[in-house]
Amino acid sequence: MQSSETAEEIWQLRKMRAASLLEGSTLIILVGIAVPLKHFAGLAVATSIMGPIHGIAFVFYFWMLIQIVSGGGWARGEVTRMIVAALVPFGAFVNERALARRQALLIEAV
Repeated sequence: MQSSETAEEIWQLRKMRAASLLEGSTLIILVGIAVPLKHFAGLAVATSIMGPIHGIAFVFYFWMLIQIVSGGGWARGEVTRMIVAALVPFGAFVNERALARRQALLIEAV
């Protein structure tokens, strides 16, 4: 692989890692803070605010996923992991670590 292609893949991985952390964080905030505030404190505004924020982060994550996978070089299992990670609380953080390992391997190869 040429160094410009490697640099581009590293950049894509960095963006995907950021998207994964953003999506995972907003899901945890929504489920761990906003939903309990709605049900136990009667503050429905918490989910009214956090719900759309998480929705945007979720769509952004999948948009990034489509971009990075369309570049090729991803095994079916890796793509499946990234899809499932967006649906499971804390899955995005596990996914981010896997992406960090892949990024580290690319950097070592350069």
